Amino acid sequence: MSLKVLSVVSEAVPLVKTGGLADVAGALPGALSPHGVEMTTLLPGYPAVMQAFGRARAIHSWDSLLGTPARLVSASLDDGHPLLILDAPSLYARDGGLYTDAAGRDWSDNWRRFAALGRAAADIAGGAIVKRGKPQGFDLVHAHDWQAAMAAAYLRFAPFGEGRRAPSVVTIHNMAFQGWFGQEVFSQLGLPPSAWSLDGVEYHRGVGMLKAGLASADAVTTVSPTYAREIRSEVFGMGLEGLIAARGNAVHGILNGIDTGLWNPAGDPALAARYGFRTLDKRAANKRALAAEFGLAGDEEGRGGPLLIVVTRLTWQKGMDVLLEVLDHLVGIGGRMALLGSGDAQIEQGLHAAAARHPGRIAVRIGYDEDLSHRMMGGGDAILVPSRFEPCGLTQLYGLAYGCLPVVSRTGGLADTVIDANPAALAAGCATGVQFDGVNYDGLAAALTRTVALYHQRETWERIQRNAMKCDFSWKASGKAYADLYRSLMA
Repeated sequence: MSLKVLSVVSEAVPLVKTGGLADVAGALPGALSPHGVEMTTLLPGYPAVMQAFGRARAIHSWDSLLGTPARLVSASLDDGHPLLILDAPSLYARDGGLYTDAAGRDWSDNWRRFAALGRAAADIAGGAIVKRGKPQGFDLVHAHDWQAAMAAAYLRFAPFGEGRRAPSVVTIHNMAFQGWFGQEVFSQLGLPPSAWSLDGVEYHRGVGMLKAGLASADAVTTVSPTYAREIRSEVFGMGLEGLIAARGNAVHGILNGIDTGLWNPAGDPALAARYGFRTLDKRAANKRALAAEFGLAGDEEGRGGPLLIVVTRLTWQKGMDVLLEVLDHLVGIGGRMALLGSGDAQIEQGLHAAAARHPGRIAVRIGYDEDLSHRMMGGGDAILVPSRFEPCGLTQLYGLAYGCLPVVSRTGGLADTVIDANPAALAAGCATGVQFDGVNYDGLAAALTRTVALYHQRETWERIQRNAMKCDFSWKASGKAYADLYRSLMA
């Protein structure tokens, strides 16, 4: 039986992206299609989204969607993936970021912007769209993170119409972002008084959007099995560990995959030289090109230690404060580093200072550049991911695919996807990277020392690279896991 699923999300490639959520949302429809699931993605009508489709056709309208007029636009991507776009200019047609203004401050009406997305999703799933006199609903709603989680709450407390309520799944991509707003917004959400409860949307005397979704959804998923266990603890649960524990077997950990069409060194147009695990010698051209692009010393200059890359948000979660502490050590043991990212201003300043101390050894690019990230994966020897917590992580998966060996902390999806090059794994021939415990100076410095030592064991290093590149982190298995979960909720 074919299932019609509405995926509700605040960003998705190739249209809008601030992080890995967009990559996952963009890849899911293709991952589910082989398993009899037809997924339609509902996105806010940001300027970039509306401009991509010009005069797309409106198929539904609201005179007042949480106090603002809105219409629903139907479109599709070049690959045929169907889209629904919530065109509400007062909510989404503005300069700045998806979630923040030009100064980096959260939009003051984010509660309305994303509650409206959830309300629209519940209406659509319930049959608000009528075609040839028949309601066009969906079998199931899959909502991502706090920005879409209210869809599950509306389906539970204020469903559209009188028909069968579509079941819902809420996926946690990062528990740290929960969408909490003051109690005063509750009266404007269009929910019944019964929703204001510990079992509903109320959270610390305010409205908790992620919490509302987790309490209301028929199933909760997160993006790796280890993170699904970790969020039951106080350290990783961010205040919602009790709710996660109470949901019991309704909580599932399904590992993210990557789009192997976009992330494939054998066919990547961004690379100076394309290669596979049987042609690793071709990677050297990419490494030379990357070092030149960042102004780093090349191997031919007699300073040929490993070239480590970092592609990340510059935040405490990502362990960037600890990275700053160990950069002198990295240079001292012969390493080089190229970094691409943005975030905390103090961390950015610290990185620039480190680059000034070590010209030719450390180089920093502030911002994000998709093509450059591909060149970094293809030219770096190792990718450093020292996160304090990491629900899944995608950069280490890209690194594995490109033979850019991950050096990762042992948490969340990093623990699930990288096999540490310890003596047993090396003897068994299954190592794919380096793991370490303790996101602190000693833990990270020891991991870097071990990485540099492995790099100079050329046969061992190349064997680990080949192991990494043979790993299958496509969406094949995860797509089936989602499809199986959906069908279990339809029983």
